[in-house]
Amino acid sequence: QVQLVESGGGSVQAGGSLRLSCQASGAFRSDYVMGWFRQAPGKEREFVAAITWNSQTHLNDPVKGRFTISRDNAKKMVDLQMNSLQPEDTAVYYCAVKTIEWYSDYYTENYEYWGQGTQVTVSS
Repeated sequence: QVQLVESGGGSVQAGGSLRLSCQASGAFRSDYVMGWFRQAPGKEREFVAAITWNSQTHLNDPVKGRFTISRDNAKKMVDLQMNSLQPEDTAVYYCAVKTIEWYSDYYTENYEYWGQGTQVTVSS
């Protein structure tokens, strides 16, 4: 089993920045893909970003140019730097781990492990 704990959520005004972190533990391996999803009220969980063991990154279109994903394999951590935040970025953000790299990054069912989520609220 892999345990994931997110931190760094909070409230910010539009145009502001937040940095989310996710700490992995347990049976985590550095060759696993680490990702972030988000879920706004009344909406489905949405892929945000993913990063492979060798730091190849994939960001969903709505966050390209604003968000950056990075990881530290030695610390078993993944970060999501969020800049130029907008009200539509308001959601619960989840850290997730995918053990099969070639599975699509977009689908929640391809991720075996999930954190509890951290709330991000952006006010206009």
